[in-house]
Amino acid sequence: MREINVLVTRAEHQAEPLCQLIEQQGWNAIRFPTLEIRAVDSQYLKQQLAMTDRYQWFIFISTNAVNFALKVNNGKIDFLQHGLIAAVGKSTEKALLSLGVKVDLVPEQSFNTEGLLATKEMQHVQGKSCLIIRGQGGREQLASCLRDRGAKVDYLEVYSRGIPVNNEGHVSHLLEQGLLDAITITSGDALKNLLVMINETLHEKLILVPLIVISERIKALAEKNKFKNIVVTDTPSDAAIIKTVVMSLKAQ
Repeated sequence: MREINVLVTRAEHQAEPLCQLIEQQGWNAIRFPTLEIRAVDSQYLKQQLAMTDRYQWFIFISTNAVNFALKVNNGKIDFLQHGLIAAVGKSTEKALLSLGVKVDLVPEQSFNTEGLLATKEMQHVQGKSCLIIRGQGGREQLASCLRDRGAKVDYLEVYSRGIPVNNEGHVSHLLEQGLLDAITITSGDALKNLLVMINETLHEKLILVPLIVISERIKALAEKNKFKNIVVTDTPSDAAIIKTVVMSLKAQ
């Protein structure tokens, strides 16, 4: 029986925990980052941080938002002392708690923008000022909906996303030989970049590989790009991703 190969597309600095869980299953974790997260070096961001006392809500979109906001502010978290803290998901909450930051709001079930907007607190933001901490070029749904509910919303965009320089030769070989058993995708950008990084001549093989995604939104994007076997995890956690990969492999 041949070895199972699971492609991990997370940014290099975030991939290892998932890769280790894959390897604990006795599988091969194929590390192929399709995202590169870069700090934004901007004096404007520091000026924004100097005026954070105007906000009632600080909304963190991701663990990257937490970590890179800290870098922009020279490792200090003092700018969070003036308002309430919201985290989109459990991993983002964990990153904040590890810094000693009290998190006031996390969605109870759907750990995404829609889940956060459904909370009671985010239903009553009339007249509130909110600062969304995120990467450049993220989704506009959260800010748009909060503004419709009467909030004033600004962004603090502390990192950018790019396509890493990566040798796709090994992945291309696995695709050519039919030896890639599953692909894990944790963001829409990661999927878009994967399609750019893999030669178009292999796309017919790529779209046949079981795709494990963490949201219905990413599933819709994958369907648009003609992937044939897409499975959505129960939650975005690494444990849920592994559970879904196991189910997908058993179904093959």
